[in-house]
Amino acid sequence: MALRVCGRFFRDSAVLSRRLAVSTRQESASWFLTAGNAACSRGGGNGFIFTPACFITSEAFLSRLMKGKAAEADGNIYRLPASVPPDSGEQLSLLLKHPDQPENSKVLKVAIIGAPNAGKSTLSNQLLGRKVFAVSKKVHTTRSRALGVLTEEYTQIILLDTPGLTTPSKVKRHQLEKSLLVDPWNTVKEADLMVVMVDVADKWMSSRLDFEVLKCLAQHPDIPAVLVLNKVDLVKAKDRLLDITAQLTCGVVNGRKMRIRPVIKPPWAEKRSERASEDEENAAPEDGSEPTSALSKEQLKTLRNQQGWPHFKDVFMLSSVDREDVDTLKSYFMVAAKPGSWQYHSEVLTDQSPEEVCTNIIREKLLEYLPQEVPYSMTQSVELWQDGEDGELDISVKLYTKKETHMRMVIGTAGQMVARIAREASEDLSRVYLREVRLKLSVKLKK
Repeated sequence: MALRVCGRFFRDSAVLSRRLAVSTRQESASWFLTAGNAACSRGGGNGFIFTPACFITSEAFLSRLMKGKAAEADGNIYRLPASVPPDSGEQLSLLLKHPDQPENSKVLKVAIIGAPNAGKSTLSNQLLGRKVFAVSKKVHTTRSRALGVLTEEYTQIILLDTPGLTTPSKVKRHQLEKSLLVDPWNTVKEADLMVVMVDVADKWMSSRLDFEVLKCLAQHPDIPAVLVLNKVDLVKAKDRLLDITAQLTCGVVNGRKMRIRPVIKPPWAEKRSERASEDEENAAPEDGSEPTSALSKEQLKTLRNQQGWPHFKDVFMLSSVDREDVDTLKSYFMVAAKPGSWQYHSEVLTDQSPEEVCTNIIREKLLEYLPQEVPYSMTQSVELWQDGEDGELDISVKLYTKKETHMRMVIGTAGQMVARIAREASEDLSRVYLREVRLKLSVKLKK
């Protein structure tokens, strides 16, 4: 067996041949483990070392991808990432502007879904080249569906960044917005391609796909889906990624079986898996907790017993904070795009208003630096938005807290916390609006 790794044939690796055997019923059924500029070699006791940005795909798609890379190297003009106009009227005009598409235009709508905190917004920001979506280590940073537009040469990729798929009971328990329930499901209906992100550094989340994600995939079997294993840089034993791939794909990728040596799980892992299944079985619907589900009870029961999804077209292994890794996925999108009319002018970066971008970035900082439920219970109000005398943008935002103790936390000792949040948010916003931003934050108790 030979695998195509990093553009070379890597033969007779004892570990690879032992761990990954692929069915070759047809001539085109040979599989490739491909990496952008990644290096692969024998190494140490593990026998197999590879860096991120790998993906498992068919030979046919690899050929299309390499042709796309060759065309890109043939002198195409690089288009700088777009930015967000600081004026809401200008942004609205840009959104309504007729697309400046070429004759041979291509388009692809990509819905990025997954459990909360899988890295969806981080990936979207890296693909777009600018930080327009809020990112933090806490769950539910993205509270509603947002759209990003990546335009390069003849191709427009529309990224549909969604909130993490969650349940009505969690929304009710944590007093979250209803948009977290509705937006992801509505967004997927628009998509040409679904990207399912999984945090492989989280041992609980990487053992099986989130049940809400499985429901979403099952309701839209006609929409192609790819699996993205994120944060692989945090996984020390890289060959473990093959086991995760087998679990999350049910051992099938693009209709072909993968045979991977089974792993002997520790007792605690088995117990946890059983407990998770019992919890899902016993989770009683609240207020019609399946409002968007068109699946029968039998289908739902089958999904609860599944660890993964056997209909993924391709599998990526990457770190969404690494530019080279993300470029591999971006190239994949460019090749997968179909002939069609652009929906937006090439200067459009997002459909969010400048004020929405601002409040989302501030929320990111609040989530990053404030404990527990404090940032989730806060609201914001833009009090001032105007051009300064020297061309800078002056913004004043009032933060409302529900408790006096929360207000003291936000302000911090001698005002240090609120000053830090304002300073860091200003720096991020300056890079989005391409001009200096002076942000002033004030805190008030909401009565």
